[in-house]
This record gives sequence, structure tokens and C-alpha cells, in this order.
Amino acid sequence: MARGSPDLDATRRRKAEEILEEFGTRARLLVYIASAPGAGKTRRLLDDARRLRAAGKNVAIGWVDLKGRTDLGRLAADLPRVPPRNVEISGEEFPEFDFDGAVRLHPDAIVLDELAHDNLPGSVHAKRWQDALALRERGISVLGAFNIAHLETVAPVAQAALGYPVREIIPVSFLRAADEVIALDVSPALLASRLRSGKVVPAEDVDRARDGAFSDRSLYVLRELLLRTIDDLTIPAVSAASVSTAAALILPGTDAEPFLRRSAAIAHALDLALHIYCPPSIQAEDIEPIAHELDAEVLTANFDEKHLDLAELPASLIAVPLGKLARRLANQRLDRDIFIAGIGQTFLAPGSDREQRTTRAFGDRMRAGYGKLTVFLGPSAGSGKTMAMLDRGHQLKDEGIDVVAGFIETHGRKETAGLVAGLELVPRKRVSVGGLTYEELDRDGVIARKPKVALIDELAHTNAPGFQAHKRYEDVLAILRAGIDVITTLNIQHLEALTDAVLRLTGTNVRERLPDEILTLADEVVLIDITPEALRERLRLGKIYPPERIESALANFFRPENLRALRELALRETIAAKGRERVKVPFERLLLTVAPRRADGSYIERCAKVARRLSIDFAVVCITNPRAVTDEAILTDLREQTRRYGGEWIRETGNNIPGKVLEVARARPETTVAVGRAVRNPRWLEHGPFAKRLIDAGARELLILARRDPTQDSELER
Repeated sequence: MARGSPDLDATRRRKAEEILEEFGTRARLLVYIASAPGAGKTRRLLDDARRLRAAGKNVAIGWVDLKGRTDLGRLAADLPRVPPRNVEISGEEFPEFDFDGAVRLHPDAIVLDELAHDNLPGSVHAKRWQDALALRERGISVLGAFNIAHLETVAPVAQAALGYPVREIIPVSFLRAADEVIALDVSPALLASRLRSGKVVPAEDVDRARDGAFSDRSLYVLRELLLRTIDDLTIPAVSAASVSTAAALILPGTDAEPFLRRSAAIAHALDLALHIYCPPSIQAEDIEPIAHELDAEVLTANFDEKHLDLAELPASLIAVPLGKLARRLANQRLDRDIFIAGIGQTFLAPGSDREQRTTRAFGDRMRAGYGKLTVFLGPSAGSGKTMAMLDRGHQLKDEGIDVVAGFIETHGRKETAGLVAGLELVPRKRVSVGGLTYEELDRDGVIARKPKVALIDELAHTNAPGFQAHKRYEDVLAILRAGIDVITTLNIQHLEALTDAVLRLTGTNVRERLPDEILTLADEVVLIDITPEALRERLRLGKIYPPERIESALANFFRPENLRALRELALRETIAAKGRERVKVPFERLLLTVAPRRADGSYIERCAKVARRLSIDFAVVCITNPRAVTDEAILTDLREQTRRYGGEWIRETGNNIPGKVLEVARARPETTVAVGRAVRNPRWLEHGPFAKRLIDAGARELLILARRDPTQDSELER
């Protein structure tokens, strides 16, 4: 038998190690971070402990503070504990976590809350987070938690928001050493509700807390600090062309401020974080003020107008001033988008009222009497959105609020079905089409019942033929207009404006979509965070898909790199959801030039999304040579696609096609030309890529779009 190559054997060993690691054969450190007390850290830790115990693991409580709550006491009642050791201070005894006792007991996993705690004298380690690391080294997995204010990079800002010093500090290195870090995102409104109900502080302290640490401002600041911290820790491992960052290259002699502002607007439209690259000849300190204003990061790289190593530049979009380097990039067939900014172009203006008009079409939130919309946003199926929604429903019911389950999709999951029990269900509406019977949300039934709150799952769902609304979000808007609050669920990949980003990051073309203005309408967007490892484990356990779909899902949509990318998108969209401002736009119209070929239809969709994000107009121009034979059917399809996306279709003929495109562009001020990187065309061997020909013809600014080939359909439509 022939022996395998050393490289192949090493690869097989690595794959085996990865699989064993995912199955949890080694000790792991899982850390939950919350924005404030009352976010549910202790409950989440106890729930996880009970699930692990049900799966046959030996789990013990190392340290939790039940705060006298009977509901937490019930969860902890049948879990074994590591007895605390008592420490005498000034004649009084205080309980403390017993590290040595935990090591002697040696369970498979241990619950360790309040990781920021400074241990009392006589402890093995000075800090509880050090206990957690040491337990993992001894083969014991740790489930731990703390509040974001205690993180060393956050504490200074948190102190200003809270109005008192934060003394117990956890280093960022601890989070980077953890196997999994998960955000426990809870809306400030829910935290305030829990505070009023006495679940956070004693009743006599509620008013003081509401005026201080639990003020609206403090809660919103802490929540954003939490999400941004997790975002910084979750950088997906993808190709340089697929990362969700844009690179703005500053060259000597560049008027940096207008160039960077225009680049930032394009990056925003493409859902990219902005990185600013300076060559050694430019002082990075000079760029820091504008970078800080644009929430961008300044980096140093060795490049000039003649030399740029794209392989070393992790960016999906490269922004560069018009010049020699821009011409060189336009002459290459690259896998990145390129924004070539015009020299001296300083135009920046507020976006049009297009977004406002669209928002009014969705529901006119300025009218009184509308219900409130809460969206539980997750990175993918199986993240726990429905469970979180149902859990919130039970909490509201316990508070005496009238709640109904308008539509819940359990997908056969016992845990989800168990949470439905005890909630009033609105009967589903049935319709038969083509011999098939469908069950959908009965929006009229929900409105007639008129509860205070309706729980409605899967916001992006497409209704069966024959229903009064094509999409479920349209039903939800009708229910909101009736004055009923709605709590719903959504996966990040279904937002229409993000489909290009999802395709770029995962290679998946998502078919079921809804407009991203739905998040603008939402009163609260709550992130349901989960790590890729935990999602893949849930999938293997049959908690997401039936057995026959598991292996295919693991190999395709549920690949770790895909899940990391989707998690990053969900984090960033949650951060942006309640802080959306009118973006300064770098031009008033985007003019896409296309050739009479079907493949260019993908560029029409991409340009429409960019224009929509910037709230600007867009047009599509097709210039054909009068002597050339063109397929009118293709032109008709392109025209109809343009109009379907709300664009203007322009058809012209001319011998000098680049010149004619620029003539059309200059007929309206502040128009920037966009062009797609086409497949190789033999006649271009003489003339060069069309993007370069546009620059040679005098284009002052250019957006060059890389081709995005939808190689696979979504594994997940819920």
C-alpha cells in the first residue's frame, strides 16, 4: 500500500484535531459579557449548566450570586456545588470561591460568575478570571460571565457614563485567551423594566439606580461598548478580497480630508469598515483627527504610485486618488472593488429624502398609535432567536401584560415547543393551492384579538400564494398599524442591502430577502449572539436541521468561516441600527455603464443597493456601436431590471463609447460613473479594460465593481 504524503497526513491530522475540538474533548473557556446587571448572565450560566448535565456532563457550580431570586434558585437547586471557603476579615466571615476544592472535585465543567471579582486574601489567585484560566489548564471547562464595564479598554469610558469608578478590571488578553466570547445583548428598555420589577437591586434602590447607572444614556453607552468589543474580537478568517473592510490609500500630495470623507461614504454603502493606509512618507499622526471622526483605523504600509502588493492588503474595496496607481489598478483584472476618487473633488451633501419616503411607505412612524417593533437579530438559524423571543413573551406575561403567540415556528425542536406552552396561540390561517395546504400567520386574527404584544417568528418569510401579503413583514407592518406591539426574529443574511456583503463573505446567494429599512423602523434591535463552534455543535445534535441535511449544511453554509462572517455582519448591523444618521453622500447620482450582455445584470442590482444605502439616484446607460448587431431581448431584460430597481434606463449609440458615457454623465452635475469588471473580451486585447478606457477618455471619478458570482443558493431560508 502506498504511503500518504507528509503534507496530506498533516492535513488529515489537523482536520481530526479540529473535529475533536469542536466536539468538546478538551477543556474550554466560555465567557458571556453583558452591558449591565440584570442582563441575564446568571440565568444563562445556569441554563447552560443544566443543558450540559442533561447531555451527560458532570457540571458543578463554583460561584453564582442568586440575589435571593426564587427563579434562579429553582435552576440551581439540583446542581452540585463547590463548597465556598470562608475568609475572616476584621472578625467577620465572608464566603469565597474555593479553587483548590474545585480542582479536587474536578467536574467536567464549572460555573464561575463575576469573573472581574478581586479574590479575598488567602486565595490561590488574586483575580477570579485567573481562576478560570487555571481551571482550564487543569482540564476543567469554565462557563463564566462579567459586565463590560470591567474590561480594561472599556472601564475609562464606562466610568464617565456610570458616574463612579470601576475598580475590578479584566485585561483584554483574557478575552483573547477564551475559546468563546458571547455578547448577552439586552435592550435598555428591558433592563429598565427588570430594574423596576426588583430583579436587579432592592426596591429602595430602584430610583437611585434609574437616575445613575441605569439611566437611558448609561445603558445605551454600555450596550454600544459591549457590541463594539465583541465586534473587535470576531474578525472572520476569510480571503483578503472578502473581508469586510475598505482600504483608503493616501498618496503624497493628496488632499486627505475630502478624499477620506468620500471614501468613507462608499465604504458605508458597501457595509465595510474603513482602514486608512499611509506610506512611510506621510505622518500617520496627521491623519488621526479625521480618522477618529470617521471611526476609521490608521495603518502604515509600504506602497507608492508604482508599487502596491494587493496580496498583502486585506480589503474588499480599495479607494485611491486618481493618478498613476489608479490607472494601474484600472488596467488589472482584480477581485476587489475599486473607488477612484477625483482629484479636487470635495462634494459632500446630505442624502435625499428617498430613505424617508421609503420609511413612510413602510408605516409612517410619525403617526400616533403605532405598536412598537422589537427585532431579535441573529447570524443564522439555530442561534436562539425564537427561544429568546418566547422567553421574553413569558417574562411579559408574568408582568401581567397581554401577550399572544401570533406565529411560532418550532421546526420540531422540543426545547422551543416547550417554551410555547403556557402562551396563548392565535390559530394559523390555512389556504390550499395546487393541492397543497399551507399554514401562515393570520394577521386579521391577531388584529381582531388585539393583544398588547404579538410574538411573530421569521420576519423574512415569504407567504404562500393566495395570501393577502406577499411577505410576512408586510403582515407585521399591518399589525403595528393596528397599535399592537410586535416582537419578531430575523437572520442577518435576509436583509436586502446586505446580500452583496453576504455573497462576498460566504459565497451564498440568499433568495429570501426583505428591505433593510425594517431595522430603521424597529424600536429595538437585539443581537442574539452565538459562536460558530456552538452553532455547529447544535447542528450536529440535530437542533437546527433534520439528520439528512446535517452533513451538507456543515460542509456548505455552516462552515466556520461563513458563520464568523455572518456573526460580524449581525454585530455591526445591531450597532448601526439605533444610530443611523443621514450619510453625507460623495455624489448625487451613480451612472452604471453596461454592455448588451446578461451578465451585466448583476451590476445593476449592486449599483441599486449602493444608491439605496446612500439615498441617491442611479441610472444605467448602454452605449452600442451603430454598426454592431445587438440582441434586443437582452437589452429589454436589462432595461426592465433597471426600472424594477428604481433606476433610469438610458440607451445611446456612438462610435466612441467611453466618450459617449462621459457625455451622458456630465449632462447632470455630481454624477460618478460605475463600471463592472467584465469577462475577457477579445477586442479588449487591443484597447484594454473598459475602466482604463474611461479614465483615458477623461473620467474624473470611477467606481469599478468586481464580479460576484452567486455560486450557491442559501442553505437557510429562515
